[in-house]
Amino acid sequence: MQFYPRVRAKRIYSKTRTWASTKEVGFLGFAGYKVGMTHVMAIDAAPNSMTKGEEINIPVTILECPPLKISSIKFYKNSIKGAKCAAEISLKVDKELARTNVLPKKLDEAKLAETEKNLKSYDDVRVVVYTQPKLTGIGKKRPEVFELGIGGKDITEKFNFIKNFIGKEIGAKDVFKAGQHVDIKGVTIGKGTQGTTKRFGSALRQHKAEKTKRGVGTLGPWHPAHVLYTVPHAGKMGFHTRTEYNKWIISINDKPEEINSKGGFVSYGFVKGTYMLIKGDTVGPLRRLIRMNFPIRPNHKIPKDAPTITYVSQESKQHN
Repeated sequence: MQFYPRVRAKRIYSKTRTWASTKEVGFLGFAGYKVGMTHVMAIDAAPNSMTKGEEINIPVTILECPPLKISSIKFYKNSIKGAKCAAEISLKVDKELARTNVLPKKLDEAKLAETEKNLKSYDDVRVVVYTQPKLTGIGKKRPEVFELGIGGKDITEKFNFIKNFIGKEIGAKDVFKAGQHVDIKGVTIGKGTQGTTKRFGSALRQHKAEKTKRGVGTLGPWHPAHVLYTVPHAGKMGFHTRTEYNKWIISINDKPEEINSKGGFVSYGFVKGTYMLIKGDTVGPLRRLIRMNFPIRPNHKIPKDAPTITYVSQESKQHN
């Protein structure tokens, strides 16, 4: 019941409804394409760990993070039903964005200066960004478009920060740093129609049971003649939007030659730009976009400093 309703995602990458509250000005999220997993050897720097100062094995997920670009700026006003977009200003974008959005024929630059004069009439400002998959090796040109929140004390500080990135690229190092914690948001692997044992973990019935063995014993009583929604049923499984809280960034590196092997990554290819190492596994299949946001409920027990990496495994990156 924790994950009800088990609805399938509307698109292959998630959206964010809640942003972390911070007074430090900056972008509150980024995104990257899932490359695969490997492991690294690092020096354990946790102060209370039994292996402090020793070399330990850490499983990591590799995310390739090509820079983002801003397509528009949105201004919000608070209402009884929440924040509502009151104005949006479109900016000059790359031609690849036409594969996803209908681009405006004219860009009203004067509207940006006029809106800046009336900043106090708005309550918040955010940016709409798009990815550049053409800079990766996944063979894709159509970008993903999503919204990014901005941290800061007031709307004037946020808007002045946004102006510094108009017409420029936003890199992973402009948002995050090694040792930081992030919330991972993505869409899980789709598994199609599955039975109740795999979908809900119902126990296997004995071999002499009537009819099915991998199914529930009963759907409910005769009276009332009604099947509750809590009773496990077979149905679609996977392709759900999920969030993993407080994942640890082990490293952010812009030298792909240090991680690429001779054969490249299985079912992905070669990393061509900036990549990120996240401790543990992440949701979703290979080549799918994974979003990373500032944590909304940070865990202060996790170390805030990145470990010193001594070795990166090359075994899982070669093609068979």
